[in-house]
Amino acid sequence: MANSGPMQLADIVRYPAVFPGSNTFTHHIVSGLCEAEGLKPNIAMSTNYMETIKMMVSIGLAWSVLPRTMLDEQVARIPLPGVQLNRQLGYILHTERTLSNAARAFMKLLDAQTQ
Repeated sequence: MANSGPMQLADIVRYPAVFPGSNTFTHHIVSGLCEAEGLKPNIAMSTNYMETIKMMVSIGLAWSVLPRTMLDEQVARIPLPGVQLNRQLGYILHTERTLSNAARAFMKLLDAQTQ
């Protein structure tokens, strides 16, 4: 697929895919993107282990969506015109526990990134 030239989402969904589990935000984001285009991905397998997903993609068994930090010479990014995937992350804390100075500093950095 990586050597097929420019591709559209409709081209990609014809191939088998390996998705993160159906209880993940990533699964819902990608499924929602496909549904918005009237497409249904061909999900051959689901797993929550990113290294397993990467391995299956690297040997050509399926396509998937991976964080950019996992891209290397084993897997290739296939740009899709007009498709921009984003996932918002947050933090949770226990309201009955005291935060360490490091935790407070980290949360301050995260908060600064959202402004």
